[in-house]
Amino acid sequence: MSAAPNSPRTPQEVASAVRDTPHLIPAGAGTKPRLSQPPPGFAVLDLRGLTGIVAYEPGEYTFTALAGTPLSEIASALARNGQHLPFDPPFADSGATLGGAIASGLSGPGRYRYGGLRDFILGVRYVTGLGELALAGGRVVKNAAGFDLPKLFTGSLGRLGVIVEASFKVFPQQWAHATVVAQFPDMPAALEAMARLVTSPFDIEGLELEPPGTLSVRIGGSAETFAERLPRLEGFVGGRARRVTGGEEEELWRGLAPRMPETPSRVLAKVPVTPRAIAELDRDLGAAGAARRYSAGGSVAWVDWPAPAGELAGLLAARGLAGLVIRGDCQTPLIGRTRGDLFRSRVKAAMDPAGRFPDF
Repeated sequence: MSAAPNSPRTPQEVASAVRDTPHLIPAGAGTKPRLSQPPPGFAVLDLRGLTGIVAYEPGEYTFTALAGTPLSEIASALARNGQHLPFDPPFADSGATLGGAIASGLSGPGRYRYGGLRDFILGVRYVTGLGELALAGGRVVKNAAGFDLPKLFTGSLGRLGVIVEASFKVFPQQWAHATVVAQFPDMPAALEAMARLVTSPFDIEGLELEPPGTLSVRIGGSAETFAERLPRLEGFVGGRARRVTGGEEEELWRGLAPRMPETPSRVLAKVPVTPRAIAELDRDLGAAGAARRYSAGGSVAWVDWPAPAGELAGLLAARGLAGLVIRGDCQTPLIGRTRGDLFRSRVKAAMDPAGRFPDF
């Protein structure tokens, strides 16, 4: 990895570093290593010194923090006021930063009920390819400041500019959670149950599917309501079901959060899917010896791939799917069937006319 031009501690220092560096890629704590890997000839701009919560208004359910702020620090501040980021940003326990969460656009199991990261971002302060500080959006929920650039930065992978500060809305935490874990004989039976749950009247917080047939269905609210709600949910889900509550339930969902493979040579990728595509995709992944899980009601596949990333890219392309490599050796983190995006390319040309940032 190329040496960082410096380690800025203020937005102004970031702007100066961008002006002084022909080609660079911003990076945080390195919890998603392939996304901060510089292309040849690019330097790494280390943003870990750009840290701190700038503003937090518990009564307004909003906060603003610098991009290098660890998500765990933000989570602690929110928890003291009974609030949280309900989209469950991955890798927070490993040191992931706010800017890295935005640039990667990744969300965890909570996105099923509450939406993903892009649904909570209110504003970003960033440095353009010309080394100028700019602001998009704002710090309040009711904001009509023109084109919604903050959402465009979500999942931008450092291609549009360097995020130095961001504002988010947050939600109150649930009083308690409970989970029904149901075992089915095979994948088709589990997929059928998941399809019924997606359209059911139950107020579901999380819905995860692990091959060959394990469904985890989470609900939240007052613990006093679980005695009536859990039996109805068990009856609706079917299969061999058991209830999980308390500390065991919290540990279960920590284990369902995206995590790096234990073997460094394996690839970790996120693949957007639809429930209809899961059955055939799962057969291919299983045949290749990949560990996998289908998150957020079957809208995302997390794939722990044992072979070179190029083989996964070919498999996804054949299925008409695209993927984002979080860890692994590949020419570009965007694999599979990638489509040209004329709109994004025009935005990049406007925001980064000098081509200082990567163009994956």
